Amino acid sequence: MAKGYWMTTYREILDADKLAAYAALAATAVQANGGRFLVRGGRMQPKEAAVAERTVLVEFDSYEQALATYEELPAYQEALKALEGGVVRDLRIVEGID
Repeated sequence: MAKGYWMTTYREILDADKLAAYAALAATAVQANGGRFLVRGGRMQPKEAAVAERTVLVEFDSYEQALATYEELPAYQEALKALEGGVVRDLRIVEGID
């Protein structure tokens, strides 16, 4: 079964307090549902059309688990509400190749 990933790039942080509240709630929810943070901020060198803001990569055991965590997990829905209006980001849920 192929793993699933959340690939998130933050284009703009509008409210650092909302992002901090989201990060605390989301980390707990994601990890409780089997997600593992592979990248969470840290150093980066933007290339091509990239923006030098925050990047997050989370790995799940399956694509379905990655989708369900985002779409169905009540604790993650609470995190999304805390983030509302705080950032401009690109979040993609993608299937790994194996």
